[in-house]
Amino acid sequence: MTFDAPYALIALAAVPLLVVLYAVRERRRRAEGARFGNPALLPNVVEPPPPWRRHLPLAILLAALAAMIVGVARPHATVSVPREEATVMLVIDTSRSMGARDVNPTRLGAAQLAAGAFLRKLPPKFRLGIVSFASRAVVALPPTTDRRLARDALGTLRPGEGTALGDAVALAVKTGRQQRTSDGVVPPVAVLMISDGAQESGRTTPDAAARIARTAHTAVYTILLGTDRGTVRARLPGGFEAIINVPPSPQTLQTLARKTGGQFFTAATDARLREVYERLGSRLGRRSESRELTDAFAGGSGMLVLVGAGLSLLWFRRVLP
Repeated sequence: MTFDAPYALIALAAVPLLVVLYAVRERRRRAEGARFGNPALLPNVVEPPPPWRRHLPLAILLAALAAMIVGVARPHATVSVPREEATVMLVIDTSRSMGARDVNPTRLGAAQLAAGAFLRKLPPKFRLGIVSFASRAVVALPPTTDRRLARDALGTLRPGEGTALGDAVALAVKTGRQQRTSDGVVPPVAVLMISDGAQESGRTTPDAAARIARTAHTAVYTILLGTDRGTVRARLPGGFEAIINVPPSPQTLQTLARKTGGQFFTAATDARLREVYERLGSRLGRRSESRELTDAFAGGSGMLVLVGAGLSLLWFRRVLP
């Protein structure tokens, strides 16, 4: 918690001082009462001292005073609030291995279905861009708030050849950082990449892509899709076909997420992939904001004053004839 006027907190020293003065007054009151009789005989002729409840009104009033002083200091606290504007770049691997059917219906099909669920989780003002990559990276959809365009773009993705992973990250970061909010500033950008393996082509290495993203303060969240049972069919010269095993390769995605401050996930099934997208959607949808708490302290002190005054009236009605 921070304060706009911290020097006002010096007045809090008055609270313990008032407590000390009250304690001294109570001792003097007892001493003056003892002067008019034998203290040993007092329990036989007067009622016992009032219970601790007699001090409760003063304690509440002192708490109200402390709350009022803190309110004057204008406290601020950092709270988590919904984010209104941000850019999410969804990067989807469309290499040949994404046609494997170890994830229903295929790895690419599962990614498309889960991306549709992710679209429904994003706040309406979030811009979403889509980058696909096989032998080269292309912008399938520039960042937009039109969710129907995003769903249409996802439906056009088809498996290709190669895996230009580094190029895709660099292109996504560049495209995302070109966006501006309504007041002209660059909104927060996050990259969500779904792939099943390491880089096989492209001009930008994964390490260089990580440096680009880190310099742009853009975290890359990577999602590994697929199982060790994944296979694809490849056509050979002469009309023959070969079945190629395409197990997922997590090392590159793990390193990319770690170096950019993102997070690495594994999603071996289409159901698990949906859960990952939902978690990321909720995380991207909040931000930290400093808010002033003066009204809360002022309202609390006012309520304490009313309670203390009420208890004081009840007490005096009890002790006075």
